[in-house]
Amino acid sequence: MSKLSGKVAVVTGGNSGIGFATAQEFRGQGAKVAISGRTKVLEAAKEIGEDVLGITADVTKFADLENLFKTVHDKLGKVDVLFVNAGMAKMGPISDVSEADFDEVMAINFKGAYFTIQKALPYLNDNASIILNGSVNSDVGFAGASVYSASKAAVHSLARTLSPEFIGRGIRINTLNIGPVNTPLFGKIGLPQQALEGFANSVVAKMPVNRFGNPEEIAKAAAFLASSDSSFILGSEITTDGGMLLNSL
Repeated sequence: MSKLSGKVAVVTGGNSGIGFATAQEFRGQGAKVAISGRTKVLEAAKEIGEDVLGITADVTKFADLENLFKTVHDKLGKVDVLFVNAGMAKMGPISDVSEADFDEVMAINFKGAYFTIQKALPYLNDNASIILNGSVNSDVGFAGASVYSASKAAVHSLARTLSPEFIGRGIRINTLNIGPVNTPLFGKIGLPQQALEGFANSVVAKMPVNRFGNPEEIAKAAAFLASSDSSFILGSEITTDGGMLLNSL
């Protein structure tokens, strides 16, 4: 039996990478799925399945978030699973970080996540599952990742601080503590190609599995947190990092 049969699932940033793979997994597990993103959302939705709802939305814009959840409610019903996945990364030493760079990363990764949850609340069913896209960068010190790491550390705190607020409705909120994954995002972190390749090699050297993860592997973990199999888990982190944190101890 499909573990998400009859559920309504929303994936922000579902137009590529981890979000896209997770939307595919949720649909494969029987959920009715809606994805959002800033670009190529309708094309991505169609690729996942003809029955997938695609909604163009920028998580930094309140009007977009309000429209996202109202549209999902009107077309699919109340939401059972919310994967707060939209995010971005920029790398560079603190001496090179501009105020605009700082604000952009924080606006999407933290403020966007926070208000995605807030705007979703009226449309969430009791006993819903909220899954946050976190990062091992909040635990590992990477040179040049100060703003990104701080934004993800803030996201991690939400699972712990919001769980006591939501438990009265039976809503669970947990974080995927994600390691390096082969997604389009990795190529957009603001490094020249040669530096990007060097950074990737240095990261792989710290990983016992000796490779980056695949989006489909993260999607399996998200599906677990979305299902009733994780009913006794809340305010927690599921680490999917290929053992990277083992080498940071």
